[in-house]
Amino acid sequence: MAEGVVHLDDVSLVRDGRPILRHITWRIERGRHWALLGANGSGKTSLLKVILGYEWPSRGRVRVLGQSFGQADIPRLRRRIGWVSNALMTRLNGRERAWEVVAGGLDASLQLYRDVTDDERTQVRRALAITGALACEHQRYELLSQGEQQRVLIARALVQDPTVLILDEPCVGLDPAARERFLRDQERLACNTDSPVIVWVTHHVEELRPWIRHALILKEGRALACGPVEQVLCSEVLARAFDCDCRLVRENDVFRLICEPENGAAADRRTR
Repeated sequence: MAEGVVHLDDVSLVRDGRPILRHITWRIERGRHWALLGANGSGKTSLLKVILGYEWPSRGRVRVLGQSFGQADIPRLRRRIGWVSNALMTRLNGRERAWEVVAGGLDASLQLYRDVTDDERTQVRRALAITGALACEHQRYELLSQGEQQRVLIARALVQDPTVLILDEPCVGLDPAARERFLRDQERLACNTDSPVIVWVTHHVEELRPWIRHALILKEGRALACGPVEQVLCSEVLARAFDCDCRLVRENDVFRLICEPENGAAADRRTR
């Protein structure tokens, strides 16, 4: 059996008396990349915060990288999980050069506050090369295109050789051409034999490529479907997830969700 990387057992989260996550059971194993799908407000970010120890579940058990929450050293554990999000992009010092942004990841800090060793500089350049951003290493981060900034952020997450890499809405703000280039880059990363386990968080099925073979689909904090993409990604499940009449098609290994004109059935689902 493959090694468990993340194991959630009947996890629920209640905040201010309001249920955010409800009875989530999810096992991520080494060597298997996942998509986390759901509409805005479905609980995706809250679930990630539970995995990273920023939120504590109201019930259930959490085990990450072999450590059970309640006994684990959470700050040390986080260093083995790379998390790339748009929130991080806005908090960084844009005046730093790209290599300095990546080097900040060595200390999990938003800015580089010290000199780096020759070995660390080699680590930084290797991470930039993996993501295709080495040509940008001496450019100021704020002057890079959004696609280049995303590559630098992923290099920052990779510089400590994480076991898990969470890409949280990584294609936001990319134009169609930049998005396709970015998706190809991530496929090369994922297919590398020493790739971390990648969790791709999105509400766009068009971003899911063949290397993502498993999916967890959330709706209102519940697991609507969980398992191999071929089994869980279908028109019926996505119609429920996004509260719309839709049809899922797959052409040349690329998914596309076609939303139909609204009718009474869709309206009924939203009012239940």
